[in-house]
Amino acid sequence: MFPRLRAQGPTVLIPLAWLLVGLAHLDVVTERTVLAFHVVAAVLIAAFAVLSWDEMVTGVLRIWRDILLVGLVLTVGGIVGLLYAPLRVPFLTTTLLGWMVVPGVGLYYTGTRVPTGQRMYTAGAVLSGLGAAVYAGALFPAAEPALLAGIGLALVGQTVGIVQAVRQPEESSG
Repeated sequence: MFPRLRAQGPTVLIPLAWLLVGLAHLDVVTERTVLAFHVVAAVLIAAFAVLSWDEMVTGVLRIWRDILLVGLVLTVGGIVGLLYAPLRVPFLTTTLLGWMVVPGVGLYYTGTRVPTGQRMYTAGAVLSGLGAAVYAGALFPAAEPALLAGIGLALVGQTVGIVQAVRQPEESSG
């Protein structure tokens, strides 16, 4: 059961994380909920990295191992931002934009290295990168609809990418 959960869990967790980000922007969830989610995400990312380390040594999986490590740093940065008010805005903004850009780079890289699914990976990368650009562009001055649009683009792009990876796991190691 654990290998199946490890393989398919991200198809639920990635869109759930972006949905939570959107809800936080709308003040539907509390800061405490966001903090709890960051802590749980950090634990899951660390556990996934440790348990998958030996499987992620070569090929496309190697970049995803690196993305997990960068993502762990980004997530811990988000925790620090949530706990220490003076760092809140820069750390949370960096965390959010990092989680848009870094997986987008991984999706693009994957799309250039696997025999099938290139369009899905490339589309996911483009949407994730576009989401980061829209979000960043909407920060000054903050424009909530555009911020949410950026989050939505990242959600769709990364979901497309992870669904492709789960559909054809044997290719993701290539």
